[in-house]
Amino acid sequence: MERNQLLRQMNSMRQSFFDQFLQGFLDEQFVQLEELQDEANPNFVEEVVTLCYRDSYRLILNLEQALQKSPLDFNQLDSYIQQFKGSSSSIGAKKVNAQCTLFREYIKAGSGEGCFRTFHQLKKEHTTLKRKFEAYFQIKRQAGPSQIASRPK
Repeated sequence: MERNQLLRQMNSMRQSFFDQFLQGFLDEQFVQLEELQDEANPNFVEEVVTLCYRDSYRLILNLEQALQKSPLDFNQLDSYIQQFKGSSSSIGAKKVNAQCTLFREYIKAGSGEGCFRTFHQLKKEHTTLKRKFEAYFQIKRQAGPSQIASRPK
């Protein structure tokens, strides 16, 4: 594919992160992260996202294990979900954060069933965003260095 076509595809894909399904997958934090990227570190955003996902896999495992215990330790679940929310907030993962907030509401209400349901949706949103990031960064690498990030429309 020619570079201009790749750049158009990359920009369109990036914009869809903010538009899709009315809510969007990403928020302003992602744009701020992109603004920190420069010529000295052209892969900064991809590196931060990769680190976030590495950390989040550990937290998902911790949450799964905590959800298998009986009775549920809501304090432990809250600790894990706060860490997860902080990590996903750092990359602007809007839908993932919404699920973390909902999960915490179920923790406060003492609803194990709500925690289980929300955890499955959280994993789904987490996986969906990961796939979108993988496709986006692949196109971005093919297109090569590009201009400074712009605010979504």
